[in-house]
Amino acid sequence: QVQLVESGGGLVQAGGSLRLSCAASGSTFSFSAMGWYRQAPGKQRELVAQIAGGGITNYADSVKGQFTISRDKTLKTVYLQMNSLKSEDTAVYYCDARLGNRWIRRESNNWGQGTQVTVSA
Repeated sequence: QVQLVESGGGLVQAGGSLRLSCAASGSTFSFSAMGWYRQAPGKQRELVAQIAGGGITNYADSVKGQFTISRDKTLKTVYLQMNSLKSEDTAVYYCDARLGNRWIRRESNNWGQGTQVTVSA
């Protein structure tokens, strides 16, 4: 069973930076893509960034130029570097991974606890 564990969240002042990590385990196959989502209080979960094979990335318009997604050589850990944080970036951040054409958490709707990011004004 694939497990995804996020870390790196916390409390930061506006303008500060955080780096989130997500480690995947439980699969003998490489993930074809990994991504980050977030859910702010009272809002729906939204896609933040994705990274696929070859390093192709995709970002939400709201974080372009501010966040950077990357993954390690094993293709089982994904990072989200978040700079110039704003109060509207406050949310619980979740990662997801794609095996073949199947996004694990999105399709199971089992997102786990994620990691809380709180940006203070």
